[in-house]
Parts: sequence; C-alpha cells; structure tokens
Amino acid sequence: MTIRVDEKTKVLVQGITGHQGAFHALRMMEYGTRVVAGTSPGKGGESIDGIPVYETVEACVQRHGANASALFVPAPFVKDAAFEAMGAGIRLLVIVSEHVPLHDTLDILAYAKDTGSYVVGPNTFGIIVPEQCKIGIMPDHIYRSGSIGLVSRSGTLSYEIAYSLVEDGWGISMAVGIGGDAVVGLSYIDVLKWMEQDEETEAITLIGEIGGSAEEEAAEFIKTMRKPVVAYVAGQTAPEGKRMGHAGAIIERGRGTYRAKCEALEEGGAQVAAFPWEVPDLVRQCLAI
Repeated sequence: MTIRVDEKTKVLVQGITGHQGAFHALRMMEYGTRVVAGTSPGKGGESIDGIPVYETVEACVQRHGANASALFVPAPFVKDAAFEAMGAGIRLLVIVSEHVPLHDTLDILAYAKDTGSYVVGPNTFGIIVPEQCKIGIMPDHIYRSGSIGLVSRSGTLSYEIAYSLVEDGWGISMAVGIGGDAVVGLSYIDVLKWMEQDEETEAITLIGEIGGSAEEEAAEFIKTMRKPVVAYVAGQTAPEGKRMGHAGAIIERGRGTYRAKCEALEEGGAQVAAFPWEVPDLVRQCLAI
C-alpha cells in the first residue's frame, strides 16, 4: 500500500456547491484538512468560504496540486466524476455518495486498477488520521490521536467504538470506512495491510457486519499479521433474507451469517467482542497493558 494521508494531503471536493459537499468541505477545512479546491460544473469561478470552485478536476490539480478527492456527487454522476478525477491524476478517491449503481462501481474499480488509483467506498464515512487530516463525514471531535487503527463498513458503529476507545484512554492512529455497499474499493485486507505497515499503529479494531464474505477473507489474512486484531460483528439477531442497513448487510442462502464471521475471525487469531463496549478491554488484553 502506498496511500499517504496526513497534514500535507491536498484535498479537492467534487460536488462542492451541493448542500452536503459545501457543509462537509467546511467541516474538513475547520478540522485542519488542506481543502484546496472544489468542482461543480457550471459554477466555476465561485467560491465556498474561500475555497475556489472550478469547472474541472484538471484545473484543481494544475493550479493547487490536489492529490485526493472527496466525492459528494449524486449517484448517477459518480462514475463520470470518478473517471474525471483519475484521468486528471488523482490517485485517492473517497466516494461518500450512496446508491451508486453496481455496474458503475465495477467500472470505477476497473479504471482504478488501470490507473493505479485507490478508491474508498462508495457509501463510506471516509478516512481520518486524527489531528492531521479528515476526508469524509465523521464527527471528528470524538477522535484523538493514538495507536489503534480502526476499519469498518459501518459509520455509526465505528464512531461508537472510536469514542469508547478514546474514553478508555486510547487514541486512534487512523480510521477507515471501506463502505457499506456489496461492492467497494479498498477491502478489509487492503486496509489491514496498510495498518500493518503503519508505524503509528499498534493494534487494529475491525468492525464487521452480516452479509458477504469480506470478514471471512480478512480472517485468513489476520493469520499472517504481527499486530493484534480485535473484531466486532454487528447483526447477531438479523433474520435471513432481510437487508439490515447497508446494501451489503444481508444473509442469503445461509452465507454471511454472524456466527460464521465470528468463528472465522476467532480462528484467524482475532479477539472477538460480543458487544461494542467490550472492545477497549480486549485491546488492553491484546497489548497486555
């Protein structure tokens, strides 16, 4: 993994003149993120509280050196926006937008592979390296810098667990939302590899949920890791065939069950919490503190 997110990252916001784009662009900037520009077709030449707005991503790259993009674009236009960003040289895309058509996501990921780009999401809360850079929509006041990495499909659960870790005296080295759709860019394994290499991360919390096989695949990789992993899986009481929250959170034909995920993670060497509030104690046990 060659992703770098820190205080030097130069972020552009695609869809910056929309309500969500403008709101979160300002929240990111207030947090200290270097939001250098935004795009909105037909709105070039405007500004959002001092953030210049351009017609194209290429202009943002050429004039401001933007190297990461947060996409707050309506779902039908996400594919075009992502292609434009990657074509202009952006190599980190954080797609916050929800309800992106599956085939559009597949096309985006294929182009990302061709261009050597990294895609977080769609339907992600984003990435935060506390006290350095926030690209996304998370409530940043709950994060404090520290040594625990956090990777999750769910935004709400990640906030709850990050808060409990901080309240227990821990801090967060980075938190990454891989996205709640059935098909996403960076996987659990991709982020685990990133955190395994990160010098600031001592232990990792993986937050999963029912549906799909991503957690089981992550469990196989955890067997090879040096750093300890604590996991929590949501959806213990979810009925089969009913989608719970995210598009990817559905048990179909007995696959993707809570029990199967927990068993796989335990066999992989992770400590598995039955409830979110157990995570800090398990982290403490893993690090023998």
